[in-house]
Amino acid sequence: MAVPKRKKSKAKTAMRRAQWLRKVTMTGLSLCPECNQPKAPHRVCPHCGYYKNKEVIEVI
Repeated sequence: MAVPKRKKSKAKTAMRRAQWLRKVTMTGLSLCPECNQPKAPHRVCPHCGYYKNKEVIEVI
């Protein structure tokens, strides 16, 4: 089994952890052209129900 020869520094550990946290916390949100609310790309807007400038679902 492989064993590290030296202890990883706190800076190297933080650098590695930062990339993972960035992937988890950052989401690719876009703005809905109808209501300007954040929504997931290529999905129906949960606030107004529009997708590609057409009303797909009726939101109460």
